[in-house]
Amino acid sequence: MVAIVGRPNVGKSALFNRLAGKNIAIVHDRPGVTRDRLVATCRRGVVPFDIMDTGGIGATIEDEFAAQVQAEANLAMEEADLILFVVDGVEGVTPIDLELSRTLRKSPKPIILVVNKADSDKRRAHGAEFAKLGFNLLVDVSAAHGLRIDELMALTITKLGLQAADGSTERVKPAKYPSRNKTKKANAEASDEEATEGDEDEAAPARPQKPLRIAIVGKPNAGKSSLVNAILGEQRTIVSEIAGTTRDAIDIPCTVAGNTYTLVDTAGLRRKAKIQDAVESFSAMQATKSIRRADLCLLMVDCAEGISMQDRKIASLIVEYQKPCIILLNKFDLYHPTGKMKDRTEELLENAGREFFFLRHAPMIPVSAKEKQFLDKVFKAIERVHHGAKNPPGTGVLNRMLQKAIASSPAAVGRSGSSFNLLYATFRKEDEPSAIPVPNIVLFANRADKLQESYLRHLESTIREAWPAEGLPFQWTIRGKEKKADLKSKKKKGR
Repeated sequence: MVAIVGRPNVGKSALFNRLAGKNIAIVHDRPGVTRDRLVATCRRGVVPFDIMDTGGIGATIEDEFAAQVQAEANLAMEEADLILFVVDGVEGVTPIDLELSRTLRKSPKPIILVVNKADSDKRRAHGAEFAKLGFNLLVDVSAAHGLRIDELMALTITKLGLQAADGSTERVKPAKYPSRNKTKKANAEASDEEATEGDEDEAAPARPQKPLRIAIVGKPNAGKSSLVNAILGEQRTIVSEIAGTTRDAIDIPCTVAGNTYTLVDTAGLRRKAKIQDAVESFSAMQATKSIRRADLCLLMVDCAEGISMQDRKIASLIVEYQKPCIILLNKFDLYHPTGKMKDRTEELLENAGREFFFLRHAPMIPVSAKEKQFLDKVFKAIERVHHGAKNPPGTGVLNRMLQKAIASSPAAVGRSGSSFNLLYATFRKEDEPSAIPVPNIVLFANRADKLQESYLRHLESTIREAWPAEGLPFQWTIRGKEKKADLKSKKKKGR
């Protein structure tokens, strides 16, 4: 673990993104943008290692968060095996840098002084003044332009004592991958050879499954970070009553009941009209991207405040991206606290069902992240969604269910009044199935272009009676029977 520390606005997040090889942390000229610890894997060296971005320490940017950011940075330094102390090569040594250097020199961990923003010879010449900070290891870089990052990597790998299996400390360049067609050909040839050789060789080991990626989304101050901390049993993310505390999308691995997950704590999504800040705009973009990348979304709703239009808009975003979903009705301890538990629960679920009528397939769970109430139900629901997605009904069962639904309630298509006739139905198989595959049902039918959306909902309801498919949206692909005139024209063209 390598921790990146320093005062605000010296370029820690830019260096973090450069080492991670992708834009994870929000980078902005304003000091104090990063608040929570961000962790990623750096693969630029001979052996991968973890890097951790921290909030700026040593200066009071916002009184509400300064102490918590300081605590997060201190914890990062305790966990780290090596510390990258980043300073600003343009501004030079500041009193805050001097104070931080005195604190860091007390640490037994190896420390590399990284003079950032040294993107010209003139600026590199200013680096000499940083010798007064008292660190033997110094590298001047430009994180924004990628200058001398390889020198920093070489020094980092040396101090960490990393080496490859063959004992080398130099990075091995990856071999160029063949084209997809060549790969398929090679795989086919290999399969033929294996078939002739028999079963003497052992089967290749199964590819390890990736942890389910769970995005926690919702309005600001709905309790997303509190949920993460409650699940982990530690203060992993900064929690505050101030809306917009979380800015970056934070990936946090965890294990619950033997199952591994990656929790993604996201920034609260506000109405676009209320976003007047570039940093908050970047945060919203990251949160939206997290929904697209997620295997499943946990939609956090403040039920004590009531379900709002913005909650429904976020829910519609999940529907738009066709993501499995579970709705968490948070702050249940504050929802009519004097009433009976059964009455409170029934009333809340009834109200939520009306507000999220377009997400009726999503399980709704009253929870209290702050009081750690009913959190076990969340992961039981996640596993039910996961299990249901992996075990759809067979093609024969699917066709019998649909034929029964059509027979009991025929659909008229077009002005002719002729009935909808299903020829065949099947589940479409994806080339690269996701961890929680969303069912895509292909219908081969007559007059498919005239089939009403409302009738598809009728068919969906029939399927869900036998296969609940909790949390899963349905996708439909309709393929119609070609008309004779179209077939004749195709034959003429073929001639």
